[in-house]
Amino acid sequence: MPPSARERTNTVMPSKLKDEKLDCLFRGILTLETVEDCYSFFEDLCTVSELQEMSRRMQAARMLRNNCVYTDIAARTGLSTATISRVNRCLKYGNDGYNKVLDRLDAAEPSGDGTDRS
Repeated sequence: MPPSARERTNTVMPSKLKDEKLDCLFRGILTLETVEDCYSFFEDLCTVSELQEMSRRMQAARMLRNNCVYTDIAARTGLSTATISRVNRCLKYGNDGYNKVLDRLDAAEPSGDGTDRS
């Protein structure tokens, strides 16, 4: 896997979005302890279509890391190739958010358990 932007520069890149309101939101998310807590919070916070879109992007990120081609990802997720391209750009040159989450999920989930992780 190519190094991320952060790994290439070896510096912490400030977020363009950082502000007190987002800090409060993210601190709140960090208090969630279970998947059920997440369902409760995110169903209150987001629309169904917003949640589905985020989950499709995560699925696309995982599929891209598994070297799936755009047409297969588009067919399985319903995402446009432009959105898939954006996810791919984030994986390769972004702030490493997708990679951190996917690495942690991979470490937490036993492999060979029969679940489809793409």
